[in-house]
Amino acid sequence: MDVQAEATKETAALGSADILRILAALPHRYPFLMVDKIVGIEGDKKAIGIKNVSANEPHFQGHFPENPVMPGVLILEGMAQTAGTICLLERQEDGPPSLVYFMTIDKAKFRRPVVPGDVLEYHMTQMTKRRNMWWFRGEAKVDGQIVAEAEVGAMIARGAAK
Repeated sequence: MDVQAEATKETAALGSADILRILAALPHRYPFLMVDKIVGIEGDKKAIGIKNVSANEPHFQGHFPENPVMPGVLILEGMAQTAGTICLLERQEDGPPSLVYFMTIDKAKFRRPVVPGDVLEYHMTQMTKRRNMWWFRGEAKVDGQIVAEAEVGAMIARGAAK
């Protein structure tokens, strides 16, 4: 059974977030939103973000026109957005909206290119948490094979700066 089908089966017992829930939690919008849905959410402990990679995305115009490859930094951003979303969903509170700020990227490795037509899965697992800060281990996968991995850290700040 493939990972996406397995994750879909688990969604009945675990949480999920469609694009509307993600948009309500994150300030990111097209063209910088790097996750389409999140499945298999276990609070702020783990989740799988899904990104359907399309040839119509603007970064492929310059990276690279004759051989489109998703930029590695955008794969890392998708990992961070997945982790940030589950942290924000777990901490839903009244009052000013929270923002998630990227703090650290460690041990990033890229294994193979991600190209249009791929379904990119961000498998994020919490490593540690202190007050309003989280650290996650992430593996980005296509067809069950790791294409990138990293450890990312983020901080939640209450209220939006104007």
